[in-house]
Amino acid sequence: MASSTPSFPAEDLKTLLDCFYEWEQSKPDAPFLRQPYGNEWKTITWAEAGQEARRIAAALAGIGLKPGDHVGILSKNCYHWIIADLAIMMGGFVSAPFYPTLTAEQLQQVLELSHVKALFVGKLDDWPALRKGVAEELQLIAFPHYEGNSRVEEGLAWEGLLAAYDPLPGNPNRDIHDLFSILYTSGTTGVPKGVMLDFYAPSALMENERRHDSLKLFSGTEHRFFSYLPLCHIAERLIVEGAALLTGGSIAFAESINSFAKNLQDTQPTLFLGVPRIWTKFQMAILERMPQRTLNILLSIPIVNSLIRRKIRQGLGLDKARILLTGAAPMPDAVKDWYAHLGIHLQEVYGMTETCGGATLMPRDRIRRGTVGKPLPNVEVGVVPESGEITIRLPWMMKGYYNEPEKTAEILHDGLIFTGDQGELDEEGYLRITGRISDTFKSSKGKFIVPGPIEWSFAKNNYVEQVCVAGPGIPQPLALVVLSDIGREAGMEKLRQSLQETLDHINSQLPNYEQLKAVVVMNTPWSVENGLLTPTMKIKRNELNRRFEHLFHEWYNREEQLVWVG
Repeated sequence: MASSTPSFPAEDLKTLLDCFYEWEQSKPDAPFLRQPYGNEWKTITWAEAGQEARRIAAALAGIGLKPGDHVGILSKNCYHWIIADLAIMMGGFVSAPFYPTLTAEQLQQVLELSHVKALFVGKLDDWPALRKGVAEELQLIAFPHYEGNSRVEEGLAWEGLLAAYDPLPGNPNRDIHDLFSILYTSGTTGVPKGVMLDFYAPSALMENERRHDSLKLFSGTEHRFFSYLPLCHIAERLIVEGAALLTGGSIAFAESINSFAKNLQDTQPTLFLGVPRIWTKFQMAILERMPQRTLNILLSIPIVNSLIRRKIRQGLGLDKARILLTGAAPMPDAVKDWYAHLGIHLQEVYGMTETCGGATLMPRDRIRRGTVGKPLPNVEVGVVPESGEITIRLPWMMKGYYNEPEKTAEILHDGLIFTGDQGELDEEGYLRITGRISDTFKSSKGKFIVPGPIEWSFAKNNYVEQVCVAGPGIPQPLALVVLSDIGREAGMEKLRQSLQETLDHINSQLPNYEQLKAVVVMNTPWSVENGLLTPTMKIKRNELNRRFEHLFHEWYNREEQLVWVG
């Protein structure tokens, strides 16, 4: 297997620990981590974080772990998560973080695949349920209790370890080619795969930003980050934790769903990353308070326009944000256009865990609709002519999938990552995502249906929150939809009219074989809990097909084009 030539000599790179030690020394008393407890915030300085991490690192060695051993983290975001991650790095171990929303069965699967020797257990909604997926013999280390979450009273207590062990001396560092972390994919199409990233990968990506300033990460004098997306996801790990270590910024956390808005307001981040569903939720919340027609009228009045825009940004807690990002899933143009109308210009980031999260970025001053931006410096993006599959070559490539050489060889060969996404490159190098190879299905007419672009067309309808185009084995596809809060509160006549207009508009843009036979309104939202969303909020298309395929023919044969389930 060939590999790409690194763009940066290893000796020129700083590890994440290098960055941490620099800030710890240069501004020991400055805030690094901010944890909300109700109306109060606890602040942990760089010096305090360093001492706590060194003690936990010493404790990991003290309980018998050897350098290179894998250590798991199972927790919602909190300051102990970051300290645990630093301790794992300092101690010479490899982190394997897991989604806190996994089921016991899913957790058991990734614990067995990852070969962890110890597991940090922290903020969780239902630890007793998850405990069933954890082997009795696995060493547990419990974070201090967070109110409103499950109590973990097994294993070793964090505070007890802090009291029992002296800090590791000095600034223990890692070789740039050591294994940094094993990040498990969300398992959209099957068994999660463990992406192995060495310390070189995040360091090279950070050095790329340092040299080329693509994201303008270093602009301004303040750097505040708000952590709420799972830290076990590559985007949050790099754009929040990694960026804070790179810039010397502070990280504030969301305490709970109920306190999210207040915590965001209190933080006033200078960078904010939202997955498309978060931006859609923000949009719906704004429109609940101010209907679109009223908003349009106010924005059309020059003297009021700037005031309304400012009030909306302030209301979201994003008035100080210099960088506003979206990623992890395709963002429909309609949503980006809606925000642009408010003066909020979202930059799309495209990448994969296998590319350490970074491949393309939308230039902030040259936004092009329908695309995910242009390749970052030192990134080559190509498209396979026969299949339309997107390929990527870059310096911060994964080392492979843990213990799965066959699956590694399927995606990584000749120095290229074969992404599984389909796309097009325009004459200026902008990348357009047109679908995903694994999502494409064949109708009973023998025609291939690409769901992505059809689904994205629903974004203009504020009554629809979730959509999945399905229907393998029937003549025409169906659109399964879940209504938004606004949609559920709308009157039936207005809702039917809106859905019918959307359906007619979409079908008018499609060739006959792709036209939707019906919109099927589901009676239950899709969630992580009911197994229809991955922990990263991606729809589990295969699972939706499995659960409802026995009804596809019945829905298809109905005369009406709008079908209500239940």
